[in-house]
Parts: sequence; structure tokens; C-alpha cells
Amino acid sequence: MRTTQDYDVGRVRDYPDAPVTGVGWVIFAAILLGLSGAWNFFDGIAAISGAHVYTANAHYVFGGLNTWGWIILCLGVLQAFAALALLSGSELARWIGIVSAGLNAIGQLMFAPAYPLWSIAMFAVDILIIYSLAVYGGSRLRT
Repeated sequence: MRTTQDYDVGRVRDYPDAPVTGVGWVIFAAILLGLSGAWNFFDGIAAISGAHVYTANAHYVFGGLNTWGWIILCLGVLQAFAALALLSGSELARWIGIVSAGLNAIGQLMFAPAYPLWSIAMFAVDILIIYSLAVYGGSRLRT
């Protein structure tokens, strides 16, 4: 009678070109982080320039539309930098990505009076980025 030990079930493959679990999630997070950074960059420019894209007479937690435009613009630049560095395999970029996505999630919830549906969608994207970088990123990808 044969057992699972005869077939090497559950043993990690030691082939050099075997796919590493989680690489797809990290690449997915890097792409989402880059897109989120680009979207935030353009949203920040639109808010700073006073474009008629956002809801009129919205009340913010602090500051105004111009202040939140600068905050979102800076977060977008930070996220774009983290996305590029993450594709190079940097461990520091993983943590910068997690922190910038977390700050952006909080910022988007505070930016919600300007454009509610977009802010909630960006919040969901940030949660996906944090999940994929926290669970599947890290030193075990380089083994």
C-alpha cells in the first residue's frame, strides 16, 4: 500500500524555477500602489487648482480643499516612489508602501466630503495594498 510519503506530498519543491508563493500578490500591490499614486497625484492637482470636480461647500475635518489637495498630492508622490522601489525588491519599499497606503486610507476617509464614492474606492484599494504587502511581502520571497 502506498502512502503520501511515497509521492512527496506536502514537500516543498526545490526546483530553481519553481514559483514562489506570493510573488503575484506583491507585483499586484506594486501596480496598485503605482496607480493609486498616479490617481492621487492628479486628484491633488485638481483640488489645488480649484477644479469643479469636487463637491461644493464641503466641510472637512481640518483645512480646506486646497490643504487636502496638497496632502493627497504628497501621498501620491510617496506612493509612486514606493511602487517603483517595490518592483526592485526592496524591503524598505515594502514598509514605505504599507505606511503610505495606511496614511492614504486615512487621508481618503478625511477627503470623503470632496468626492465620497471615489474616496471609498481608494480606501478599498489601499486595504488591498496593505494586505498583500503585509502578508505576502518580506524576506521569505527572496529565499
